[in-house]
Amino acid sequence: MSLHTLRQEWLSNIRGDLLAGTVVALALIPEALAFSLIAGVDPQVGLYAAFAIAVVTAIVGGRPGMISAATGAVALLITSLVKDHGVQYVFAAALLAGLFQIGAGLLRLGGLMRFVSRSVVTGFVNALAILIFLAQLPELIGAPLAVYALTAGGLAIIYLFPRLTRAVPSPLVCIVVISVIAALLGLDVRTVGDMGAFPDHLPSFALPAVPFTLETLRIIFPYSVAIAVVGLLESLMTAAIVDDFTDTASDKNKECRGQGIANIVAGVLGGMPGCAMIGQSIINVKSGGRGRLSSFVAGALLLVLVVFLGPWVKQIPMAALVAVMIMVSISTFSWRSVRNLATHPKSSSVVMVATVIVVVATHNLALGVLVGVLLSAVFFAAKVRRVLHVDATLDPTLDPDGQTRRYTVRGQVFFASSEQLVAAFDFREPVSQVRLDLSHAHFWDITAIEALDRIVHKFRRNGVAVEVTGLNRASVTMVERFGTHDKAGAGATPPEAAH
Repeated sequence: MSLHTLRQEWLSNIRGDLLAGTVVALALIPEALAFSLIAGVDPQVGLYAAFAIAVVTAIVGGRPGMISAATGAVALLITSLVKDHGVQYVFAAALLAGLFQIGAGLLRLGGLMRFVSRSVVTGFVNALAILIFLAQLPELIGAPLAVYALTAGGLAIIYLFPRLTRAVPSPLVCIVVISVIAALLGLDVRTVGDMGAFPDHLPSFALPAVPFTLETLRIIFPYSVAIAVVGLLESLMTAAIVDDFTDTASDKNKECRGQGIANIVAGVLGGMPGCAMIGQSIINVKSGGRGRLSSFVAGALLLVLVVFLGPWVKQIPMAALVAVMIMVSISTFSWRSVRNLATHPKSSSVVMVATVIVVVATHNLALGVLVGVLLSAVFFAAKVRRVLHVDATLDPTLDPDGQTRRYTVRGQVFFASSEQLVAAFDFREPVSQVRLDLSHAHFWDITAIEALDRIVHKFRRNGVAVEVTGLNRASVTMVERFGTHDKAGAGATPPEAAH
C-alpha cells in the first residue's frame, strides 16, 4: 500500500472521523451488551469483541469507514454452543471461522457479490431497517412518559441541529444533551448501565481453554462454517451498501480476509465472533465518518469508555440511543423502493418483498438473502428461457427434392431451456436429412448437451441423417467432453469453419 493511499484512508478526514467514531463507540456499547445477553455469555465477551473486531477491521479490512463488531446474527448462531459446551468453545469457533474467512478471501470469493441483484440488496436494506426499528420497541413499550419525551427530544435534536451547524454530528449532540437533561432532572429512566456489567480490566491474550482434539473440531466445525458464511454475507452486503452511500469502491476479497483476522483476534482476546454492522456503519457515514480512523476510534474508544469511564457512560439514557437508532432505521430504509413497486418489473418487486419478509420473519439475514438470490436466479432463468427460438425451413440449396430440413437455433441453451429446445423439433417429419445450424446458440451445461444428444439420436432412430454445424468453441468443448452422439458425423465445428 502506497504512502498516498495510507494518508488518504487514515488522515484525509481526521476531524470527521474522530467525531463519527465517538458517536459509534457510544452506540456500540448497548448493542454489544444486548448481543452478549442473546448469546448467553458474560457482557465483557461482547464488549471485547466489539473492541477487537472494530479495531482490527479498521486496519486490515477492505472497506474504510465500515463498522464491524459483535452482531445479533452471529450471536444467534452460537447460543446452543454456549449452552451445551461453554464460552471457551465459542472462542475456538471464532478462530476456525476466521481461518475459513481468510481462505474465502484468498480464493477471491468476495467477487460472488456480483451475483447478488439490486433487488436483493434493497430487500436486505429494508429488512434491516425494519429490524433496527423493531429492536427499539422494547425500550418504548410500557415505558414512563419521560422516556417518550426524551426520545422525541432526541429525534428533534438529530433532525434540527444540522440546520444550525454540521460541525458536530447531531447524534453526538443528541446523546450528550439528553444525558445532561436526564441527570439534571433526576429522571428515573432506563440507562446503559442497566443493560449489564462493564468489565473492569483490559482484555488479555489467551488461547481457548479447550482440548485440541478431533472431538473439539467435530463440535465447533458446523458452528464455524455458519459463522463464516453468515458473517461474510452480512459484511459484503454492508460493504456494498456503504459503497453506494459514499460513492467509493472497496476490496471485497480484502474485506473477507480482514473479517477473518478480526475474528481470530477476538477469539484470543476473549471475545465472541462478529461481522459488519449496517446500523452502526450508517451511523458512522451519516455522522461524517469516511476513513479507517473512524472505525479505529469507535473500537478503541469503546474499550476506554467501558473500562475507565464506566460510571459516567452507565448514566446515558437508553432513550438517547433509541432516538439515534430510529434515525438510522429511517435513513436506512429505501423509501423509493415502495414507490418503485408500481413501476419496476414484477419479478424484481417479488424478489425485494420476499427478501424483506423472510428476514423480518426469521431474523436471519443470511436466509433472506439466500431466498432472494434463489428467486432472482429462477426469474432470470425463466427470462432467458423465453429468448430461445428455433426456426425450421426446407433447404432447397442442399436438396431440390425438399428432403432436407434446416433448423436454426438462436439463444441460450441450458437446464431451463433444454426441454423447450427438444420440443421444437418434428422427429416424425418425412425428410431424409436434418441440418442443425447452431451458429447463433450457446450450450452452457451438461443438460444442454444431453438435449442435443437426444435430438440427434431421435432423428437417427427415425432414419434421418443429422448434421450439426456452427457450434462455437466453448460448446464444442462441452460436446467433446460430455456428448454421446457421433461427434465426427455431427460436424461439431466452430462457426468460421461451418461457413
